[in-house]
Amino acid sequence: MQYPRIRSAKAINNHVLLIEFENHERRKYDITPLLEKEMFYPLKDSVLFKNVQIEKGGYAVYWNDEIDISEHELWVHGTPIP
Repeated sequence: MQYPRIRSAKAINNHVLLIEFENHERRKYDITPLLEKEMFYPLKDSVLFKNVQIEKGGYAVYWNDEIDISEHELWVHGTPIP
């Protein structure tokens, strides 16, 4: 199954992302559970977390060359916003 690509991403508060997909649906995604994994430790720094960017093509959000989250993960585990 193909998932909608990411159109925009914003860090809205303590480790929560607001993601808008190309189909205009919006979802919140809490990264708190990921912070237990070594790869995501740097995102405990709120300054870094707020610098979220979208990969070219909208296939993921990323913070640097080592930290990213796919559109699949954000779509499937994000909480829909009416």
